[in-house]
Amino acid sequence: MTVILAIGGTDSSGGAGLTRDTAMAAELGVTVRPVVTAVTVQTDEAVLGVHPCPPEAVADQIRAALATSPAPGAVKIGMLGSAAVAEAVAVALPAGLPIILDPVLKASSGGTLMDANGFGVLLRRAALVTPNLAELEVLARIGGPLETQAAALLSQGAQAVLVKGGHGTGTKSTDLLFTPQRSVRRHTAQRLPVAKRGTGCSLATAIACHLARGADLDSACGQAKLSVHRWLRR
Repeated sequence: MTVILAIGGTDSSGGAGLTRDTAMAAELGVTVRPVVTAVTVQTDEAVLGVHPCPPEAVADQIRAALATSPAPGAVKIGMLGSAAVAEAVAVALPAGLPIILDPVLKASSGGTLMDANGFGVLLRRAALVTPNLAELEVLARIGGPLETQAAALLSQGAQAVLVKGGHGTGTKSTDLLFTPQRSVRRHTAQRLPVAKRGTGCSLATAIACHLARGADLDSACGQAKLSVHRWLRR
């Protein structure tokens, strides 16, 4: 049995967060151990409330999940909500477990969910950070070409950066994988005429699932994009 740890918030609309993580993992035949960082009150149109979990409660959930056999093969991190929770997560996670960090700053339905300065040590622990175009600019703290922004994020300690192309334009949606060696790998799919909440959650979760099954990072990113494309096409 392949298992991943999914750390994030609940979404009462069911469109994103841990619900979407679990649904994507189930499609790939992977079991999710969920860790709740916050309970959000959301519809498809708005965030109506956010109720954070105490950092110690988040850390306790992680320790309990890790104590359950079989051990997870990767970690997907979504909404954290605060620097204190991010620090608690970093302390509770063991070294060597691949971390896919989906840097949730705002909800698709509106509302700020995290300050960009709050990721701290988790950014340096992440095997992969998966920002969309807007998140990349905020986290990089500079404008300019995507290559320059990704390099700035890598200089902060991220091991790799996958810049998601879903918010771009054109007939193709291309995700760009940047590594410290400045090599760039492209993962492209036909842009579909649909807009769904939870695509970022789905992609990061699918990457974690494929990593947990033994894929290398580039292959995991490519397979994950295909998984999300199949879901959107349906």
